[in-house]
Amino acid sequence: MAKWGEGDPRWIVEERPDAVNVNNWHWVEKNATPWSRDKIKELFQGLVIDDKQGVCEIKELSKVEGEATANNRKGKLIFFYEWIIKGEWSGMLNGSDKKYKGTFEIPNLSEEHDADEIELEVSCEKTSDEAFQVKEIMRKKGIEVIRQQAAKYIKGLKEEFGQGIILPSKNSKESATKPNKDQKENLAKKQLNKVVDGCSQQIENLGVRIRTKKLTSKEEFKCQASDLYRALTDKGMIEAFTGCTAVIDAAKGSRFSLMNGYVTGEFVELIPDKKIVQKWRLKSWPAEHYSQVTMELEQKDDCTVLHLTQTGVPEKEYDNTLEGWKINYWQRMNQVFGFSSRLF
Repeated sequence: MAKWGEGDPRWIVEERPDAVNVNNWHWVEKNATPWSRDKIKELFQGLVIDDKQGVCEIKELSKVEGEATANNRKGKLIFFYEWIIKGEWSGMLNGSDKKYKGTFEIPNLSEEHDADEIELEVSCEKTSDEAFQVKEIMRKKGIEVIRQQAAKYIKGLKEEFGQGIILPSKNSKESATKPNKDQKENLAKKQLNKVVDGCSQQIENLGVRIRTKKLTSKEEFKCQASDLYRALTDKGMIEAFTGCTAVIDAAKGSRFSLMNGYVTGEFVELIPDKKIVQKWRLKSWPAEHYSQVTMELEQKDDCTVLHLTQTGVPEKEYDNTLEGWKINYWQRMNQVFGFSSRLF
């Protein structure tokens, strides 16, 4: 047995303020899917393809399907991402007042391909000679511009989203300048309150009617109701299964921010081990529009059943929201905590 202070340094616990992932030895995975969806929409939606013969524009993204993760293993960053992107475009030739429309698909935006290897499939609603010329602008010039935007996404994923995954060691100069845990949490809460209060002031002048839908689901977990309740309200457990920083204090009237601000809201009601009610929204939703999420926990002999009811989900965001609960909550909780297999 090694004496105190001796042994492989990989297994010696450093004096770290967060006391996690010593020497960056363990695998750390950070979910980049929500961030990536927002980034892809930002880079591609409204993109103009300008050519000497005419101009085309990506009007809307109808499908952004896939996932992305950033991983730290032994101090090395590894990125996985795979996306299928579909959308609608329109364009016209110079000197013409006739506009043509069509669809496009990017089938291979993934880490297996460089940005300059990305393919673009284009179709047009019309079949005339002029329509073909416009389609060719979108296909030939469009692929150049789209590859440039894809390169920006990849760079942002690695440089912007990837920050903070590799943690500083006790001898790192960076750690000396970072605020302690309480300071970081207080700063994050102040920033969250500032953003929410600012949105509330701006929303008074808005009067847009939003079509909404009701979302319901029933999930079964092989755990006690108390374990599931903690997984949904405890800061440490939420950060563990999301792989992202969380600002949360489970108390009535307290605001929260999860997944690097992609999910925000406020606790409306809390009944320990039985019920959680929240004002809840995604970053991609219309400004200051909140749904109401009610999660009721039913303790069974061999499992806990979660009944989720969510009202006020924007109609256009319904599928994305339903998928988000499944992938970013239930699947990740089962994967990290073993709720799909653990027995009493």
